Amino acid sequence: MAVRKINIDDSEISVIFGLHDDDYICLTDMVKAEDNNERTNIVIQNWMRRKDTISYLGVWENLHNPHFNCTEFDAIRSASGTNRFILTAKEWVERTNAIGIISKAGRYGGTYAHKDIAYHFGMWLSPEFNLLVVKEFQRLKEVEQKALGWSAKRELAKINYHIHTDAIKENLIPQEIDAYHRSLIYAEEADVLNVALFGMTAKEWREANPELKGNMRDYATINQLICLSNMENINAVFINEGIAQSERLHKLNQIAIQQMTVLENVENKKILTK
Repeated sequence: MAVRKINIDDSEISVIFGLHDDDYICLTDMVKAEDNNERTNIVIQNWMRRKDTISYLGVWENLHNPHFNCTEFDAIRSASGTNRFILTAKEWVERTNAIGIISKAGRYGGTYAHKDIAYHFGMWLSPEFNLLVVKEFQRLKEVEQKALGWSAKRELAKINYHIHTDAIKENLIPQEIDAYHRSLIYAEEADVLNVALFGMTAKEWREANPELKGNMRDYATINQLICLSNMENINAVFINEGIAQSERLHKLNQIAIQQMTVLENVENKKILTK
């Protein structure tokens, strides 16, 4: 387990790598960085008292935590959203056996959350701020992977792909989904996201690029990967709300267009870390 830092507008946010075999971001630091607010616990509690937050946390835990206490979760969800409802991160963990949020004491202390949950929290704080957090986190991951020698071949493939397909740079902003793709029923949720962001399914991409190894996400830009990560979280909420797949596809496509426009307009940001 290792602690690293990402920097947003001269404010440091701690990231723990290797906790529960995954990455956790400090919500406490995010609050301080977003508006220089020292009342971090109150801000986090205000987020946790929302019914949509509790619903999202429950969906995440059910997907990732076999020991999640669903009975306690149902009781908490029923009480959430009212004026008198108060829930701390520590209480949430103790009552439900949750693993997505932790409270850490001592050096680098604070409330930490799995990156999926941290992005959800960031969207509640500020969508613009959240995009910066996601972008810097992805950049840090790129650096970490390169240091371990994991991504050299993949990065070379990406560079070659971009050299030989300059046209892709002119088409990074997703297009609205055509009638054909809008009418399909997708067996894999991954393809819902693929069509919303890239305009095609994984199978269609492989058929269009038989000379390339891997999948379309291996050749995505950092901005596209950031957008995709956000969309995965949002899609989980849509599924929990019972929104039909066709409607989710339309909503996710509109979100992809909006977020990619924001990300591509951020100046002086490098797509690949050298």
